[in-house]
Amino acid sequence: MSKRWKYLLHFLVAVSILALVVPTAAQAAETIKVGIVLPLSGPLEDFGSMEKHSFDMALQEINGGGGIKGKMLEFIYVDDKGEPEVGRSAVQKLINEDHVVMLGGGFSSSVTYVTADVAQQNRVPFLINTASADKITEQGWDYIFRLNPPVSEYTSGLESFLAKVVKPKTAAVIHENSMYGKKAAEFFQKSCNKLGIDVLLVEGYEHGAEDFKPVLTKVKQLNPDILFMASYLMDGSALMIQARELKLTPRLFLGGAVGFTMPEFVQYAGIASDKIMTATLWHQALPLPGAMAYFQAFAAKYNRAPEYHGAEAYAAAYVIKDVLQRTASFESDDIKKALSDTNLTTLFGPVKFTSYDKKTNQNKLTTYVVQWQFSRLKLIWPKNLANADYVFPIDWLSEWGF
Repeated sequence: MSKRWKYLLHFLVAVSILALVVPTAAQAAETIKVGIVLPLSGPLEDFGSMEKHSFDMALQEINGGGGIKGKMLEFIYVDDKGEPEVGRSAVQKLINEDHVVMLGGGFSSSVTYVTADVAQQNRVPFLINTASADKITEQGWDYIFRLNPPVSEYTSGLESFLAKVVKPKTAAVIHENSMYGKKAAEFFQKSCNKLGIDVLLVEGYEHGAEDFKPVLTKVKQLNPDILFMASYLMDGSALMIQARELKLTPRLFLGGAVGFTMPEFVQYAGIASDKIMTATLWHQALPLPGAMAYFQAFAAKYNRAPEYHGAEAYAAAYVIKDVLQRTASFESDDIKKALSDTNLTTLFGPVKFTSYDKKTNQNKLTTYVVQWQFSRLKLIWPKNLANADYVFPIDWLSEWGF
């Protein structure tokens, strides 16, 4: 054999050995991919951005701590724009093109119901952290898990406050005609029936509505003790601005969480936001590990106070980490089993997926009552966990500067 051929043979052998011990660039950059579905543009963008920032914070901490099983965790975000068909296409891309091992996120119930169906059909585990319509976990879908409580349980914390403090006789209900809004109104009516409160009016409005004065005028004529509103951010703000303009003064304005807990509610509703009470799923003052630290870190980083939507997303990221650390493999059935076996304490509360009533893979949590006081969202109920006294009764005209 010539020297030339010997040199070539030695070179090829060396290259082959190197290929065995040195990973390719693709192998070195290999990550565990998880798809996160959120409304990152459109009318729900304020919610989506808070949740994305919270996922990002948790992801940085997880990867800074060494990732999962020697690999970095990667969140692939898709924008569902708050539209079901956009969400459907986005999830199909995550599954078929990005080859994610599981899904997270899920904000709007209307969108998430569709995307959860896609995940179930493709046998891809989906950890939902916000979408609240009860029917999402009532389909018998075994690949779908929900971290947050269903909307039927949102007002459980309000019930004792109304019974012990407000003691109203009558109520009116206004709600968006979405899956969330309709169900929130329905279950609040059930709470009223339980408490002996006469519901004088239930009226829905279409997404994007701006003029609420006709329905608010009806409410004023009926003069209920409480007005309950199941609304997102912009419509909730508009409702309160127009209620002030009409000098509508029930004994109490109540929100069904969602738009009424967001920091932008104060910005958009202005003086009409103060002393509004609303259900909530979380508050930074609760005795939960890491709750205040997360709140302070988020506020410092993004110059925006987070609330329960952000806490849900942050907690969901750590549930994802826990599940992927425990799973026997990154195959769907093993991840599903690890989700089923979850028993974890997070800053959002305990996480353990159970089946009850018609629900499967549903986490069960307590809800609370908060009140806007001088542009700060204060935890007022239950009393033993409160970080501020509630303000009630309320002189609305005086509060509004009349």
